[in-house]
Amino acid sequence: MATLSDIVKILEDLYPLSLAESWDNPGLIVGDPSHKVNKIVCLSDSTLEAVNEACKMGADLIVSHHPLFFRSVHEVSGFSVRGKIVQTLIENRCGLWVGHTNADAAFRGVAAAAASAFGIKNQQPLVPASNGNPSLGLGRVGVLEKEITLKEFAMRVFNALPATKLGVQVCGDVNAIVSKIAVLPGSGDSLFDAVRACGADVYVTSDLRHHPATDAYEQAVYESKLANSSIAKPMLINTPHSAIESLWFEYAVKDIQDSVYKNLGESIDVLWIGRAFDPWNYVIN
Repeated sequence: MATLSDIVKILEDLYPLSLAESWDNPGLIVGDPSHKVNKIVCLSDSTLEAVNEACKMGADLIVSHHPLFFRSVHEVSGFSVRGKIVQTLIENRCGLWVGHTNADAAFRGVAAAAASAFGIKNQQPLVPASNGNPSLGLGRVGVLEKEITLKEFAMRVFNALPATKLGVQVCGDVNAIVSKIAVLPGSGDSLFDAVRACGADVYVTSDLRHHPATDAYEQAVYESKLANSSIAKPMLINTPHSAIESLWFEYAVKDIQDSVYKNLGESIDVLWIGRAFDPWNYVIN
């Protein structure tokens, strides 16, 4: 049976840590490298609820997208929820491996999975990786197989996502015809310049703040008037953060299984808790 050390090597071949942003610290967070791994459970956020659920499912390893620790910590006692999570993992002999910005930028990673779920073809990274590999980098930009309206495309995005209370927000002329799409799962208002530079009709991302989103669309409307165009772009689709990123596991479950079999000659259970873990449970419209 594969050890945790074996599985970590496979994960980090699929999602190299070298692709992570400088502020990020993905990889193995909890776990004894010598422990045996027979079942992996994938999930978007390693909340206490999710970790308890995975452990009850018999997980030997949790593969999470969002880190358990974004900043340095000085205790993992039972007085903090993260301390309790670490204790729960250890008590259940369950490891925790995080694929965050390294998985964002990877081939068949978070961005590629979301773009494919939305029907985007001929994908290229929105921001190419610094290593020169043209298939790696943050976000994806590509084209739809055929032109559709913004409203139709927004419905496609909505239907592809795990259900949440938050819905999907749209900015732009819903009757406009769109074809070229940029996607960045996660918080994306820092990349408006890259989106404008690639000429996308629509930008799909999450966590769009009021001022950056307003400024970006106001500029798009102004530039369209200067160019005597009826199309202001990029139009915006704002999605729930956890929901769009969790689409990664549409790829990762099979990719991990296939890679374990290819490298170790073993079959392994890889399961996905498919719901999103956004914290909002009641929305007033």
